[in-house]
Amino acid sequence: MVTIVLDLAPFLALTREQFLEFCRRHSDLRIERTARGEIVVMPPTGGETGNRNTILLSRLQTWTESNQGKVFDSSTGFLLPNGAQRSPDASWIPEARWQTLSREERESFPPLCPDLVVELLSPTDSRPATREKMAEYAANGARLGWLIDPRTREVEIWRA
Repeated sequence: MVTIVLDLAPFLALTREQFLEFCRRHSDLRIERTARGEIVVMPPTGGETGNRNTILLSRLQTWTESNQGKVFDSSTGFLLPNGAQRSPDASWIPEARWQTLSREERESFPPLCPDLVVELLSPTDSRPATREKMAEYAANGARLGWLIDPRTREVEIWRA
């Protein structure tokens, strides 16, 4: 499967609530929205990538137990300051920052960029496109980012 980018902005402008409902109705897909309003539909991950994501989340959660905060998986969408709605493979937000959000904000797409974002390249991901996402996270407030390529065993570190 491949990633599909739909440029519907000239024809249809989805509100935040409509986009949330769109994502809920298609919960079997990974869906993001760019700052330009393009809808990005990504295929589900394969078994190897899913397992790597689980290991990553498990280790991040263990670290979080002594560094108060919230860990999120790739099914969580965040509304970035630039208007994009993104879902990093893993992310973390300090507890104090999470508590500043209203209940409604926490139950929909939280309107913030996580402090830590992690993108784990899968066979269907493009490294240049993922680097663009990392730059977008950094420009929108991420303090730390990890771009992990399991094929080459390389990790790119992005710092604010």
